[in-house]
Amino acid sequence: MVLEGSNMAEAHPVGFQWVMEAKARGAQIIHVDPRFTRTSAVADTHVPIRPGTDIAFLGGLIRHVLENERDFREYVVAYTNAPMLVREEFVDAGDDDGLFSGWDPETRSYDTSTWQYEGADVAAASGDRDQWDADEHQPAARRESHRLTHLLGQSEEAGSGGATIVGTPERDETLQHPRCVYQVLRRHFARYTPEMVSRVCGMSVAQFHQVAEAICANSGRERTTMWVYSVGWTQHTVGVQYIRCASILQGLLGNVGRPGGGIMALRGHATIQGSTDIPTLYDLLPGYIPMPHAHKKMELSDFLEADAASKGFWGNMPAYMVSLLKAWYGDAATPENDFCFDLVPRITGDHSTFTTVLNMIDGKCEGYFVLGENPAVGTTNSKQQRQGLAALKWLVVRDLQEIETATFWKNGPEIETGEMRTEDIDTEVFLLPAATHIEKEGSFTNTQRLLQWRHKAVEPPGDARSDLWFVHELGKRIRARLADSELSRDDALRALTWDYPTEGPHGDPDAHAVLREISGVDVNGDPVSGYTALKDDGSTSCGCWIYSGVFADGVNQAARRKPAGGESPAALEWGWAWPMNRRVLYNRASADPEGRPWSERKAYVWWDEESGRWTGHDVPDFEATKPPSYRPPEHAVAQDAIGGDEPFIMQADGRIWLYAPTGLADGPMPVHYEPEEAPTRNALHPLTRSNPARERFERPDNLYNPSDHQPGSEVFPYAFTTFRIAEHHTAGGMSRWTPYLAELAPEMFVEVSPALAAERGLEHTGWATIVTARSAIEARVVVTERMKPLTINGELIHQVGLPWHWGQNGLVTGDAANEIIGISLDPNVHIMDTKTGTCDVVAGRRPRGEDLLRFVDGYRQRAGLTTE
Repeated sequence: MVLEGSNMAEAHPVGFQWVMEAKARGAQIIHVDPRFTRTSAVADTHVPIRPGTDIAFLGGLIRHVLENERDFREYVVAYTNAPMLVREEFVDAGDDDGLFSGWDPETRSYDTSTWQYEGADVAAASGDRDQWDADEHQPAARRESHRLTHLLGQSEEAGSGGATIVGTPERDETLQHPRCVYQVLRRHFARYTPEMVSRVCGMSVAQFHQVAEAICANSGRERTTMWVYSVGWTQHTVGVQYIRCASILQGLLGNVGRPGGGIMALRGHATIQGSTDIPTLYDLLPGYIPMPHAHKKMELSDFLEADAASKGFWGNMPAYMVSLLKAWYGDAATPENDFCFDLVPRITGDHSTFTTVLNMIDGKCEGYFVLGENPAVGTTNSKQQRQGLAALKWLVVRDLQEIETATFWKNGPEIETGEMRTEDIDTEVFLLPAATHIEKEGSFTNTQRLLQWRHKAVEPPGDARSDLWFVHELGKRIRARLADSELSRDDALRALTWDYPTEGPHGDPDAHAVLREISGVDVNGDPVSGYTALKDDGSTSCGCWIYSGVFADGVNQAARRKPAGGESPAALEWGWAWPMNRRVLYNRASADPEGRPWSERKAYVWWDEESGRWTGHDVPDFEATKPPSYRPPEHAVAQDAIGGDEPFIMQADGRIWLYAPTGLADGPMPVHYEPEEAPTRNALHPLTRSNPARERFERPDNLYNPSDHQPGSEVFPYAFTTFRIAEHHTAGGMSRWTPYLAELAPEMFVEVSPALAAERGLEHTGWATIVTARSAIEARVVVTERMKPLTINGELIHQVGLPWHWGQNGLVTGDAANEIIGISLDPNVHIMDTKTGTCDVVAGRRPRGEDLLRFVDGYRQRAGLTTE
């Protein structure tokens, strides 16, 4: 098991117990991390790495597998796109510039037509394709024939429709053709030698070889290796490509769809998985159905034609979408009115959080709901967040405490510096007390897609209410205000089904009834068995197709608590995992193309010839009666077009994509780029320092430090990264007010090495000031061997570590790490880079009031930066 981009022992301690159990049974635990943490302390091996260089490390592992032919060849040929040929026009990322064919420096985006397969056109991932009438990046013929957008896939959506393939890709099953994906990968990753990995990442060549041999020895027919990551991977300008890199590696090693394999994405807290499944993301509908884009005219059939795949279970998106519309609009949704599709909101561009905050500052957004977030200290470039809040007309904050987002107007840092005055802030703030997780009922969905029911222990005190109560009550009151409205803009709210039964002293909606609606019912109101029972004719309703079946047989499956999860090793009777209670996704891949287990030791799901069904320890993630010998007839669609030996049923070709011919904004294969702010040059691609497609916001309120030995970079000579500790939770809204936790971690601190402490005159438990072009913060100094300097490109690079849990409110207070971090985003999912940056570190406390502004301005002037 390799843990990389995660300090699981501290950030996910409950789940980490299973890592320790695996270790007790003989599993080898490898931790790859910039810091030596509590996870490192119990791992078999700790491998240091410079923040922001994981692609170089993973790319080196991929090279090791390919050059030494350590891949699981039968699996690779049968279950990945390694045999597919890439078009002759494709040009790989150059040694100097790191750019693929199709790069347009003016638009800073790719025309991906040359990335396609030979003999086939692959449309963009679901969620991009319906932008067809505004596409300016593709030739007119392609735009007309496939209704494609500029294939800048948004990765949350990139898995949400598989991809539509028109034509039949040419293949070479021997993997010898120079343009087959396997050989393209070999050439691409050839530059990631062990010596180059060491030069870029800072680990020794011997440490790299130790990991490479360990994962190869523990992969194949008899063994599997798992990768575990968290926000240490995602919060980068190349975060999506980090995960793509791991997917390539696991695909080559045969570690997908098999027990003990896969890539585990540890989420930020108990149900972040649930808040993406039933999304809080602006560009998705429940179940990863893309949010429609605004067009002059687009009917439901247009949307489905553009976004539904022709092969695989995404081919049933009409049933998923119509059932969702029926859940929302009930009897009002009919075939004659397109099932009220016109009432579904449309998006007009980038509505992500950072763009929204900039719109606040620029006077384009007047109101804001903040539910369970604390952006005033918990979001990158916190000053910019507060500037946005101060420009609003109204702000609603629901939280357990009087968090900084609710009090920015009276005690925010800008009040002290004089940049804001309370009397000048017109924002009307509504602070509403919220119920804690033990004061409300509902489900958590964790990282393994497992829904577990949470029972209410006590009633919330005073005026505190559950989120479910708040949203339900808000909807009731708005609908009452609009009951007599004749404006068409109000139709979407007036037509909603909003008839949930209520219970308890405060009239909370019955959470079981909500889950039942999400799971789905048929025309008679009876619960459906799962997503395969959904129809596109309006006879079923379902609030989220991937959750369909969680209330099968009228039973709350998420509330099951059979000891040890029942008799199956997969614990099938503990909670419920989407989809259809399948614990390992794509588990058809745990058997060979003929349906036999790859080995008895790793037997998981297999074909039983006698019964004519798939069987095993898990619910098969495959049609139960489709034999391995099944070959699709010509013109077959949806699941009927998936062969009996194609496990990846959500992909249009039924295969793992080692190479992505479409759907990503920054390349079909991962490339090592340096972070936005880095203390060193890009050793692999000297002419392109950072991800060329990254999103930048070059504004006076978001200055970037000079990097890469540019003039002024010497002003910010050190690298920093951020992290979590076990004693505090995210931005501190739950933990800084808890006496026991506050006592365990009472002050903001910075971890520095003994060498850096000596260089800068820092004393253990004394004070240090950390400064960037954005601002400066102070922290107690922790001098520790956990944070080691690394030799990068022949230079000694010092690193510092900053936890991000503090703010000015609560029992324990301190400066927020987010004050000094700039905004630079991954182009696929718009996530910020919080894990890398450059800074200066000086002994002593930071200046106060206006002196702080002058102090930071002095650094800017020395670095040649201006706010003009």
